[in-house]
Amino acid sequence: MDISTQSTQAPPPTPQPATADQKRAARGATRPGDRVFLAFSRGSGIFLLVIMAAIAVFLTYRATLAISKDDANFLTAFEWNTGTIPPKFGIAVLVYGTIISSIIAMVIAVPIAVGIALFLTHYAPRKLGGPIAYVIDLLAAVPSIVYGLWGALILVPNMDGLFGWLDRYLGWTGIFSWDGGAPRSMLTVGILLAIMILPIITNVSREVFRQVPQMHEEAALALGATRWEVIRMSVLPFGRSGVISASMLGLGRALGETMAVATVLSPDFDIHASLLNPGGGTFAQNIASKFGEASEFGRDALIASGLVLFVITLLVNGAARAIIARRKEYSGANA
Repeated sequence: MDISTQSTQAPPPTPQPATADQKRAARGATRPGDRVFLAFSRGSGIFLLVIMAAIAVFLTYRATLAISKDDANFLTAFEWNTGTIPPKFGIAVLVYGTIISSIIAMVIAVPIAVGIALFLTHYAPRKLGGPIAYVIDLLAAVPSIVYGLWGALILVPNMDGLFGWLDRYLGWTGIFSWDGGAPRSMLTVGILLAIMILPIITNVSREVFRQVPQMHEEAALALGATRWEVIRMSVLPFGRSGVISASMLGLGRALGETMAVATVLSPDFDIHASLLNPGGGTFAQNIASKFGEASEFGRDALIASGLVLFVITLLVNGAARAIIARRKEYSGANA
């Protein structure tokens, strides 16, 4: 007698439709607090974009009113006479002074700031590194007018020795020639700006270097690397994007610094080949010194120069973001 066998395996369960809670979980907001926080975060981002757009529209509108009546070339003119008929003003000197002073500040501040950050995180003992970091944090909170007064009363009177040395040994270049005038020049402004942005770059770089995975450094030491080789192979590649971001923060302050530059610089509307002779100007300094006594049209002209500074700042930040995106394999998120 044949005995037939039947499979004892149960049929696969029928998939059930997702519940409302599961659908909300898939969207990332499962609780009322999560939904409120998501809406608040999204609204904050949109509100920031709206503010930026409103600033751009305002600056563009007021700048158009001024530039349409300018009898000189706004981009290349070497004068600023908004009270004449017809008005003549241009930003060539301001662009040059802003860029040159910021470059000088970055060339001086970035290497020193990175060196200080590496010393505090990898060389200095804890009892020494803590007080130094505290002092640097305090320097970041000093108002710009205090830096300006210090620069005018202390820095400027003591620059003669440096200027004389540069003129003696590098004056043949033309860039460091000095006619013996008051050292209220672009180099003095660049040195003062370097001192002002040094704490910002140092603090951010220090925090980035502290995030380097300990395993990376221990692996390099296990392979026989020296302390400097560990920093060069493990620390600097990891913190490169952070150092670039810190430098851009410092550059943003250097580009827009007002009172310190106005206190130290002896402005004029001429481009000097030498960085040691007094003269020149920057966007922020020109706006601060002329805004109070300017007419309505003069203020529109100053706003037009502010629009150019706004565009320069956006371009600098965009370039920084592009550099960081190209080197994102070194960022801490991907380590």
